[in-house]
Amino acid sequence: MSGTFYVIGTPIGNLDDITIRQLDTLKAVDFICAEDTRVTLKLLNRFEIKKQLISFHEHSSKADAQRIIDRLLAGESCGIVTDAGMPCISDPGEVLVKLCAENNIDIRVVPGPSAVVSAAAVSGLSIRRFTFEGFLPVLKKERAERLEMLRDETAAMIFYEAPHKLKTTLSDLAEFFGGDRRISLCRELTKVHEEVLRLTLAEAVEYYNDNEPKGEFVLVLEGAREGSGEEITIEQAMEQVNRLIGMGEKPTEACKAVAKETGFRKSELYAKLQ
Repeated sequence: MSGTFYVIGTPIGNLDDITIRQLDTLKAVDFICAEDTRVTLKLLNRFEIKKQLISFHEHSSKADAQRIIDRLLAGESCGIVTDAGMPCISDPGEVLVKLCAENNIDIRVVPGPSAVVSAAAVSGLSIRRFTFEGFLPVLKKERAERLEMLRDETAAMIFYEAPHKLKTTLSDLAEFFGGDRRISLCRELTKVHEEVLRLTLAEAVEYYNDNEPKGEFVLVLEGAREGSGEEITIEQAMEQVNRLIGMGEKPTEACKAVAKETGFRKSELYAKLQ
């Protein structure tokens, strides 16, 4: 009989947010998979838990994953944690969950804090519907394609961002969504320097031009108003085309993407470029 794979949430900053069930599960499993064993070891030492730690991260191989699955199939129990929050969401642990499901291994969740949900809750925006986008692509072309897909999204959009990339991301968001769109910038949630700034994109760009970003950010961007994408002129469509081209997209692909979003014909847009 196979063992059980526990998906265990951990604090996103404040270690006092650990739960009794999380501690009990970490103590009970045979071994723990961690994104960064050094980070997890600090947590285990804080609560005097001694367990075998196995590193499993984005660079782990299929063979690494299979060794973990083999131990579970042999009857051992395993807990997986990430550096902070719920593992397996925008996280390499999802590979193990998929393999466990394919091998009929029992999967249990031991929930805990989530930066996504926490940021949504304090954003001050309408979050009856929201979409989690994680980190935006780094390459200009891929980033432009992702933002173009989200242009008319009416649900709130939640992004992760590192401090050294924040200024670029805010500028890109303002360019695609307009400076009047509201955004909540949630910094260092549950930590000593926790801060939530509720601004427009234009205000956020200006603020961080004057103030150097520090700490990890969760960005909650207001969704588009219902029906805001229904009326668009050919000139506005061409602005979108030129914006994509400026970010590295080929003219034909830029016209194709904008045609799909706006209803104009690809050939019509391409002709305007000539």
